[in-house]
Amino acid sequence: MPMLDPQEDIPLMKTSRLALLVAVGFLAGCNSTSKLVAPQNAVRSYNGTASVGDFLTISIDSAALTITYKNYTNGDTGTVPYTVNADGTYTVTDPQGNLLAAYEVPGTALLVEAANAGPNHDTDALITAIESKPATINTFAGKSFNYLQFRTSSGGVELGTVAIDALGGIQHEGYWPYGVFSQSLFHGGSFPASSVQEDASGNFFTINESDGSSDVVFGTQSGLFAVDTGNGTILALPQAASKAFDPTYAGSYTVMYYKKAGAQTGQGNVETGTPSEGKGTVTIATNGLMTITDSQNAALATGTLAAIADTPYLYDGTANKLTDPCNGMFTFRMATGGVQQDVFVSFQGHTVVFSSFQTGLPIGSYAPYTYYYGVGLK
Repeated sequence: MPMLDPQEDIPLMKTSRLALLVAVGFLAGCNSTSKLVAPQNAVRSYNGTASVGDFLTISIDSAALTITYKNYTNGDTGTVPYTVNADGTYTVTDPQGNLLAAYEVPGTALLVEAANAGPNHDTDALITAIESKPATINTFAGKSFNYLQFRTSSGGVELGTVAIDALGGIQHEGYWPYGVFSQSLFHGGSFPASSVQEDASGNFFTINESDGSSDVVFGTQSGLFAVDTGNGTILALPQAASKAFDPTYAGSYTVMYYKKAGAQTGQGNVETGTPSEGKGTVTIATNGLMTITDSQNAALATGTLAAIADTPYLYDGTANKLTDPCNGMFTFRMATGGVQQDVFVSFQGHTVVFSSFQTGLPIGSYAPYTYYYGVGLK
């Protein structure tokens, strides 16, 4: 997807970059100790998508304690050793500096802190990878999903919904926090069923777009997928039956996240800022009070989760905002010290997916902003 000119009032996600489905809920059903249990299969293979837009294959050999990866987008490859930390995360020793750390639910999902990603081998990114399983567009026909999109430019984050009809046609709509600078916050579009091309393997399919590009969709048969796009990673989770917060989501989650501080987009859609990656903790009380902290226990955000359906600036039943209540997705807003910060959160089983966008008050035209996003397991 071409980057947008920040001087143009154009929504970020045109219909050629589907805010489709995705995977992180792929971790559903894992218990609090599953990430520390030795897997039955010593070698496990994953397909991965990086928030900078790279597609990778990754395999882990837990007997040899090595990770083998291939980045099909920029050509980087390697087989590198790793060690297991007390909290179940992996420290990766990569001579090329491409992979830094990882977090795995063996045979199900893998999160990786990456450096030197992207076409110029110079971008930090968060890789979300899942074990490849047979799945087709028919797996999702007649279902609705919430999504979060992660990228390393254009304001970093986006959220919304996707609905797939019985024939495989796709409708999507989204909210782009960065659009606050140009008042292009909401947008939507569709893909006809004819744009979907199944792979002969039965393990993934592609969405062929009007500009000649395509997105790769891969994942499991449980309704949770990863989509690799030229503009980052899309994660989506089946919508909940109710807008209400489920107190079973309460608990402590170990998270990996990507952050860009003091970002600003200029001519040519080049985004400056200071990127970083790290581990941290998300804690959630039974009343929905949520706190995100980094590895030094410094708070990144705290607030009580409210349903998107009860958040008028996102959804109020009118046509000029989200038209779907996004049941199962939550948010809270912090507006203190001259800064406005919005946090967006979704859950699946023992997994939390979150993102944040903040900028100064009053809102200025293309002012500096900070965003982060990540995934946590409890």
